[in-house]
Amino acid sequence: VGDKVMVLARSGLWQEVVNVPANQTFPMPEGMSFEEAAALLVNYITAYMVLFDFGNLRPNQSVLIHMAAGGVGTAAIQLCKTVENVTIFGTASASKHDSLKESGVAHPIDYRTMDYAEEIRKISPKGVDIVLDPLGGSDTSKAFNLLKPMGKLITYGVANLLTGQKKNLMAMAKTWWNQFSITALQLLHQNKAVCGYHLGYLDEEVELLRSVVAELVNLYSQGKIKPKIDSVWPFDQVAEAMRQMQEKKNVGKVILVPEAPKEESKKAEN
Repeated sequence: VGDKVMVLARSGLWQEVVNVPANQTFPMPEGMSFEEAAALLVNYITAYMVLFDFGNLRPNQSVLIHMAAGGVGTAAIQLCKTVENVTIFGTASASKHDSLKESGVAHPIDYRTMDYAEEIRKISPKGVDIVLDPLGGSDTSKAFNLLKPMGKLITYGVANLLTGQKKNLMAMAKTWWNQFSITALQLLHQNKAVCGYHLGYLDEEVELLRSVVAELVNLYSQGKIKPKIDSVWPFDQVAEAMRQMQEKKNVGKVILVPEAPKEESKKAEN
C-alpha cells in the first residue's frame, strides 16, 4: 500500500481511479517520473520482446523500424543502441529526421515522398536482418521481401487500417485485400521467419512479462533507456491529444493526466 507502481491493462486506464490485478503491477524504479512510468510498459515490453525474443537481435545486424518517432519506435531505437554496431533504418515524416538522427537512426527515410524499400536497397542491397512491422497490408509483403536470408519479420499492428478520425471502409477493405499471406513451404524455400506479436494476449504470461520488465527496469537504472515524452495532456483535452497522434505530429509518447500540471494552471490564471 502506498507504493508507486506501473500497471498493465488491456483497457480502462483513461480515468482517475482504476482496479487492476496485483500481478499486473510493477514497482516504479527510483527516480522515474509518473509520466515516464506511463510511457514505459506497453511500448518498451513490445519493443523488447519483438527485437530480442522474436528478432534475436545481435551485433552488426540491421533493423528497419516503421513509425520510428512513435512510442514503440523510440523504444526500439533505444533498445537497438544497447547492442553493438546495429544499423537502424527508420521511416518517419521529414520534420522528424533530425530528432531521429540524434537518437541513433543511421538512415531516416521519408515514407511520404520516397519508396522506403528502394532507399534501403540503395544503401544495403541485400536488405535488412529484422523488420518491425506495425503497418500491415501491402507493407508486410514489402517487409518480407526486404529481409536478408535468415531475416525475421515481426508484425505487431495494422496501422494502415487507421487513416483518420473515422473508419474508412475503403482503406480497411484495401488493407485486408493486400494483407500478407505465406505458407510454411514458401518459408522453407526463402530461409526467412515471420512472427506475430500482440501484448494484449500475453496477460496470462505473468512470469514472462515480469522477467521482461525486470530487464527494462535494469536498463533504465543504468541510463540505457529513457521514455521519450512528446507531450502531456489533461483529460479535458483528450481530443487534442488524439489529434496530435492522428496528424502524426508526435515524437515519442503522448501522455494523458487527470489534471493539467500546476505550472500550466498558474499560467492560465495569470
